[in-house]
Amino acid sequence: MSDIEVSEVVARRERNAFIKFQWQIYASDPAWVPPLIIERKSFLDRKGHPFYRHGDAALFLAQKNGEIAGRIMASDDPNYNSLHQSNVGCFGLFECINDREVAAALFEAAASWLRKKGRSEMMGPIDYSTNYVCGLLIDGFQFPPTILTAHNPPYYRELIESCGFIKAKDWYAWWFADPSKALAHLRPLVARFQRRCPAVIRPANLKNLHDESRRLREIFNQAWQKNWGFVPFTEAEIDFMTEELKPLLAPELAWIAEIGNEPVGFILCLPDINVVLRDLNGRLTRFGLPIGLIKLLFYKKRIRKVRLIALGVVEKYRRTGIAEMLVLRIIEEPMIKGGMTGELSMTLEDNFMINRFLEAIGAERYKTYRIYRKSISRA
Repeated sequence: MSDIEVSEVVARRERNAFIKFQWQIYASDPAWVPPLIIERKSFLDRKGHPFYRHGDAALFLAQKNGEIAGRIMASDDPNYNSLHQSNVGCFGLFECINDREVAAALFEAAASWLRKKGRSEMMGPIDYSTNYVCGLLIDGFQFPPTILTAHNPPYYRELIESCGFIKAKDWYAWWFADPSKALAHLRPLVARFQRRCPAVIRPANLKNLHDESRRLREIFNQAWQKNWGFVPFTEAEIDFMTEELKPLLAPELAWIAEIGNEPVGFILCLPDINVVLRDLNGRLTRFGLPIGLIKLLFYKKRIRKVRLIALGVVEKYRRTGIAEMLVLRIIEEPMIKGGMTGELSMTLEDNFMINRFLEAIGAERYKTYRIYRKSISRA
């Protein structure tokens, strides 16, 4: 009989082991991109991360026969449950050897913690909320993950489903293999819309990033409020994310639509720094020197791949062509003029309007992510 023990992470040494366990799981996976260890520590910092101002989370490590064999995070977001009138907690940051007993022990530890919070259902993988990395990759394993997207071994699906989880929702990732095809479709379409819609599309003002990020938060929280899994960004969360993404932002990658002085839509892309992170192995310093940081800064401007991370138009101005105008700017600027390729992710499987639009302009669906759910009520 194997000896499986699950314990909550409380000490810094345990947190470091929690972070570094991924290197064991992905040692032979050529598509995996090692995260920056310093960023992972910041993400899990209870004193520094803004999620903990309104929510709570706990980390667990599983050991089998004395060796670390898995990890999981349980998180509780009262804002989500208040908005959706639900009683759901989440699991995230799940990593596990191919062993159902270990996986079951991890899920039970997370469920037990959530039951103590009064929750009756568990959903995931979701790292805090859907505003962060979420979803289990179920196809497209051969492609490296882009910035702020998930990657996992194929066997995770069987592990999770064997522990009683069922599908809640799928999300899609799309690839712009031929931006010129999108350009040919969009230009005449946008020209027709522009004759009727008075929207002005302008690049984000990165010199006044604080105010711009607040505008984006306002649009996002309005535009996405009826989407499945939505939870609004708090001011603290948007400020935290803005600071983290600030070094990656560029005017040609962020556009805002305005009617009069009212912001009504936005689109945001990020350069896919995962292209560089793959070679850094999680560290910005080597031998006490900032070798990784120098390499990251040197190659940042040479990155030829972007991820379209967010697109939102407030409900009042949908079907007016604003979304098409915003997408056209991204196709024209970084992709056609800048010679970049790009991913758009993630879209809900039942967002038929946006999915049909992406197919029409030549985007190819190349990855699927899944959110699972399970009742954790005691009989």
